[in-house]
Amino acid sequence: MAATKAIRLEVHVQQPRRIFRSTSTVLAGLAFVIIITTATDALMHATGIFPIFGQAMAGSLFLLALAYRTVYGLAGGYIAARFAPQNPHKHAVVLGLFGFVLGTAGTLATWDRGPEFGPKWYAIAVIIIAIPSSWLGGKLQRAYGGEE
Repeated sequence: MAATKAIRLEVHVQQPRRIFRSTSTVLAGLAFVIIITTATDALMHATGIFPIFGQAMAGSLFLLALAYRTVYGLAGGYIAARFAPQNPHKHAVVLGLFGFVLGTAGTLATWDRGPEFGPKWYAIAVIIIAIPSSWLGGKLQRAYGGEE
């Protein structure tokens, strides 16, 4: 009977740690995506590839931005899956859901605010790529990074 209580106590102690680690891995993936995307945007503006902030960009430049956002979303999914305490692929998908929600919020906030916020196809594409790119990052982690 005492052994049963000890086992139950161990399970209850481990659960908060697992939740904290799960939350931390998803937030780490999210932080990576936000930081690297913001840094790349700033670099593109600073080097003159993108026009200065507040000016409209050509559609082809939005394709470039969408391309690196897709790659960064994939990398974020890989990170979330790599450091997940269990079910790594689910952590990547949760990260994609965060991206979907944040992309939707950004689209709603900027929908009719002018051409400097980009074409509508771009805003919609950012929403659409969030879950698949992160999901693919989780798949790549499983294929090349192994499962812990």
